[in-house]
Amino acid sequence: MTGELTTQEQLDAFAAEVARELGTHCRTAELTGYDRGLGRLIIDGDGRALRLCQPDNRRPERLKIYAALPDETNMTAPSIGVTARSAHHVAREITRRLLPLHAEAAQQAAELAAQQKAEEAGRRAVTEEVAGALPGARVEEQYRRTRIIWEHDTRPPGEHGPVQVDSVTALVGPSGDWVRVEASGRPGSVTRMLAAFAETPRD
Repeated sequence: MTGELTTQEQLDAFAAEVARELGTHCRTAELTGYDRGLGRLIIDGDGRALRLCQPDNRRPERLKIYAALPDETNMTAPSIGVTARSAHHVAREITRRLLPLHAEAAQQAAELAAQQKAEEAGRRAVTEEVAGALPGARVEEQYRRTRIIWEHDTRPPGEHGPVQVDSVTALVGPSGDWVRVEASGRPGSVTRMLAAFAETPRD
């Protein structure tokens, strides 16, 4: 079988054999987004997925198998290399070497997703509070940060001349546990901002 994995149809058939060896609840599906060679998806009864790939048709006996994760933007999916000497051999190596890594990576991915969700909730709450204090401010989402920009043209209505703008830019940290502020504008406006910030809170 090893010398025959040079077409997509041959790899599809081999992947189906591997799926049968892994268990009756496994099935195969098209692998999209893989452009380095041939590939097929194997999915078990619990929804876990493996990407069975043959990246080099000059060495059709060498397979690379990846544990597909729901979100791989922040972590690398574990993988193993295996020789396609038989479907039974590949299935055994998956069970022995890859599935434990798959379970560990899936747990880490779930913990990371929960952490990100809590982080985003904290950042969103602080963003709403800061933006609420700056009517008309615009909000820009960045990677694990939120930028709030407020600008105010201080010229009286109908007056022409150079633009005079008071502005505040606030950067909210990943969990909303800190806010960095930059203010610019007329000295009197900035002084009042600083005075309000430095004022001792009263009980």
